Amino acid sequence: MWCPRCCLSAVRLNAARMSGAASVVGGSDKRKKIEEEEEEESALGLQGHGQPPTKKLRNKKGKGDRYVPPPGKKNLGISFGHQHFNETQYYFENGLRKVFPYYFDFQTYCKGRWVGKTLREVFSSEFRIEPIEYYSQAAKAGRIRLNEETADLNTVLKNNDFMRNTVHRHEPPVTDQPLTILTQNQEVVVVDKPASIPVHPCGRFRHNTVIFILGKEHGLTELHTIHRLDRLASGVLMFAKTVEVSKKMDQQVRERQVEKEYVCRVQGEFPDGEITCEEPILTISYKVGVCRVHPKGKPCKTVFQKLSYNGVSSVVHCSPYTGRTHQIRVHLQYLGHPIVNDPVYNTEAWGPNRGRGGTLDKTDDELLKTLVDDHRLKESLDLLEVDHHCTGEDDHKGSTNFTPPHVDETEPSADKKSNGAEEGTGKASDDNSLEPTASEREVKPVPVKDNLCGECKLLRKDPSAKDLIMYLHALKYKGLDWEYSSPLPNWATADWQED
Repeated sequence: MWCPRCCLSAVRLNAARMSGAASVVGGSDKRKKIEEEEEEESALGLQGHGQPPTKKLRNKKGKGDRYVPPPGKKNLGISFGHQHFNETQYYFENGLRKVFPYYFDFQTYCKGRWVGKTLREVFSSEFRIEPIEYYSQAAKAGRIRLNEETADLNTVLKNNDFMRNTVHRHEPPVTDQPLTILTQNQEVVVVDKPASIPVHPCGRFRHNTVIFILGKEHGLTELHTIHRLDRLASGVLMFAKTVEVSKKMDQQVRERQVEKEYVCRVQGEFPDGEITCEEPILTISYKVGVCRVHPKGKPCKTVFQKLSYNGVSSVVHCSPYTGRTHQIRVHLQYLGHPIVNDPVYNTEAWGPNRGRGGTLDKTDDELLKTLVDDHRLKESLDLLEVDHHCTGEDDHKGSTNFTPPHVDETEPSADKKSNGAEEGTGKASDDNSLEPTASEREVKPVPVKDNLCGECKLLRKDPSAKDLIMYLHALKYKGLDWEYSSPLPNWATADWQED
């Protein structure tokens, strides 16, 4: 009986034998070519013995064409450990927590909109934090690398190009108020966040964040953020210790099963009784972090009630039923009682009525420009949530595995500087003590300057602790089977008087 499958197998077997015979008779050119291709694939890191790659791993190299290596594996998640915590060290001065400058790598793969453009064009249009002259000098110094080789700014970018930009990083100071742990168990870590400290790395902040302080000073790592607080706000902030707990808590938040209570101090005498505001809120700039009441915004609801009035300002209890960005601040502005020291929503940039009733005598673009210009004049851009690196840390993987070239040997490197600071304080680099000692708070900074860094050439006046605090505090978070609360801040007491 004739079997098509058997015959087909036989035909393939005979063809293979004939091919092998021809190879023996005619030489080993074909086999040699196959072996060369296999060696090339091995050198490129291909694995799987013939398994098809999920991505195009190499470019066919033509005459004079530039070779681009295959993309590396992406990190499945962000987890900060001792190699990150040891990048630099804190010191305390004038009531502020400061960070020694350190070298840091911004890393990214070429984005689609960059393909076909030169590195010079990309840096000129999208990395405007520095002038193009700086990037030219940085490239010559080996601080800008393309596919781990010294970069030429005239190189035209291709898909999968990997770029690394090494900078001398300066972080803005934050308040030196301690980060108090309210609760810690097998499921969660709950802290009382001081004002001015961001929850996680963003913009110019990395070590001066809650995540890094918990890791560096309390030995708490691999935490999962459940919710966020505005950087200038203070109060209850929760982290989950496991993915399972994070999902459970997140589901309660999404299903609005979590009750949130805030207190704030607002301008003027707030009306008596329960005041409900349900005006929709629209984000007019994610980059700058500014919102306003607008008919096209997302629906939201906040309930307010006055707690006290001292003749100048009122303490108000706030219950947000939704979680829109800056919801409490925007609704209070709309009601004509903005938070006393809100650097965004209580300024003249909004017009003579400061945004009361949602009135605005300028376009959104004009408002944003006015806000940014005003803060630039005051050298307080860090009070806005501006992305200072343009594409910023959201678009880059961070690393500090870099030894800067062409640095004056008389100046210690980032590692030497850190060691010197450790010798001065007697503190080991992997120390996880809960709070800095009094002697550590008195450590004077050791100036370490970089010859290319523009920030090193500036003399910035320290902000006062008062400048870094906004009178908005997360008082209580309550879920189905848990409740966490923090003490009232001193500015929320009935008899408190402004300085």
